[in-house]
Amino acid sequence: MTMTEAPLLKISDVRKRFGATLALDGVDLAVRRGEVHSIIGENGAGKSTLMNILSATVRPDGGSIRFQGTTYHPGDPMDARRHGIAHIHQELSLCPHLSVAENIFLGIEPRRYGWLDRRALNQQAADILKTFQHPAITPERPVAELTIAACQIVEICRALAQRASLILMDEPTSSLQHADVERLFHSIRQLRDSGISIIYISHFLEEVREIADTCTVLRDGKSVVTGPLGDVSNQELISAMVGRPVNDLFPARGPAATAECALEVQNLSAPGVYNASVQVRRGEILGIAGLIGSGRTELLRALFGLQTTHGGNITVFGQPLLPQSTPEARIERGIGYLSEDRKGEGLALALSVADNITLTNFSPCSHWGWIDLTGQLKQAQKRADSVQVRAGNMNDAVQKLSGGNQQKVAIARLLHQGCEILLLDEPTRGVDVGSKAQIYELIVSLARSGKAVLMVSSYLPELFGICDRLAVMSRGHLSPALPIGAWTPETVMQAAIASTE
Repeated sequence: MTMTEAPLLKISDVRKRFGATLALDGVDLAVRRGEVHSIIGENGAGKSTLMNILSATVRPDGGSIRFQGTTYHPGDPMDARRHGIAHIHQELSLCPHLSVAENIFLGIEPRRYGWLDRRALNQQAADILKTFQHPAITPERPVAELTIAACQIVEICRALAQRASLILMDEPTSSLQHADVERLFHSIRQLRDSGISIIYISHFLEEVREIADTCTVLRDGKSVVTGPLGDVSNQELISAMVGRPVNDLFPARGPAATAECALEVQNLSAPGVYNASVQVRRGEILGIAGLIGSGRTELLRALFGLQTTHGGNITVFGQPLLPQSTPEARIERGIGYLSEDRKGEGLALALSVADNITLTNFSPCSHWGWIDLTGQLKQAQKRADSVQVRAGNMNDAVQKLSGGNQQKVAIARLLHQGCEILLLDEPTRGVDVGSKAQIYELIVSLARSGKAVLMVSSYLPELFGICDRLAVMSRGHLSPALPIGAWTPETVMQAAIASTE
């Protein structure tokens, strides 16, 4: 391909408004055949809206789009598929009651004499699945039995089955562990080498640099930077995304923890967790690393009472916690939990920001069993301001907020319920760079104010950036917690994949 060759996709001055919200305000970009083009920007910058326009889920209000040399005006998502554009959404959109093969070929199933050819369906699905070599994913298995990471792979395979000329990937690695990410990148490179183009959205700049050739930065619905990735530094990309210089993503850490033990766990066993022991002191951030499926999430859920424990002891500020105590009882003891599944468990999306913040503690804004709505709004506004939630109104539905602001609402709820021990599971998953910096600063400030933080993350840089100590989970077993300076990324990975036999 020569640089003078017409681009596969050319977007000019595309605009889109949702009521009072201007989602896109004149986006321009071009994607050439056989290249990986990354689109980056903060949550709310317009990335997903642009992808939805290309996949015909949303219609633009203005501007022009040309695809494969002709004007592009698909009538619906199926029409977009027929044109050769496949969309992998950030939120999974599989049919759990159908098999893996049925999901991969949904709408394009192989037929024989007008009937579904199930043998061909399963064989073709098996051929595509060979790319990932995931033992849990077989053509006949129901999707309902798969993990989130496995479902993400099925989504990717469905896009590959469409044999598209352009594949839109919106945060495709958000639920994948390292080995699956490497397999995905290998597949993307194969697709690129065969002439297929990829638009790739990710919040991880190191991921973007590894897989993308060119990039476009969106800010407030506008394209502010576009061109080869090699021509721009990470610092320049971050500054373009947030509209201001960002000197350091991670805040400076002050004095470490006090001697007071807030949470002590001894030989805790639960589904997926075996004899885990750990101490978390007031004023410290203790990180837990490990691969997906290692038992990290199961440990936090057991500590919050969402999973039944089989043995062991939990002590909160020197007082034992009854194994059968409910999450409500643990909230009363000062324990708060932030789920990794923000939209499925962490928030009530249809409720207002105020309702979500006060949901677990109505006592400061209620009288005689009735909620004082004015008091609730004041309480919610106070907590929202303390964590820098950007919302037009506390009565707005929380689903209208960007991912970063939704996450800050979930953290504001923990503060409103009076947490002294914070169990944070992937606190920055699906959050843009600017909001990540704010959340890191918030977590550090909470710890330095005397709260105890136990934090699970798949992103090693943030564990090394803000944690005081670190432990590693491997096959349900938790390593001893060591000062962060005693670890390197290599030793963390060695511990994560180490055999416990």
